[in-house]
Amino acid sequence: MIKKLVEGLKEDPELRYGWKSNIAMAFYDEYLNYKKYMDKKYINKRDLHLIANDAADNFINLLIKDVEDENN
Repeated sequence: MIKKLVEGLKEDPELRYGWKSNIAMAFYDEYLNYKKYMDKKYINKRDLHLIANDAADNFINLLIKDVEDENN
């Protein structure tokens, strides 16, 4: 399964762009959420590390989300 994904990402520019966009948006969303809920104007390296980890979790959760869960 991973091998097919890697091949697709190498060979299909649109697939690669889609994955890149989704990963970027996961980070962007977490960045905005963090600043809003932590009431921060600026972020430091520690903040950035927390944001990156939360974004990775968000991306993975969206990736593995069961489509049937959305309908209930």
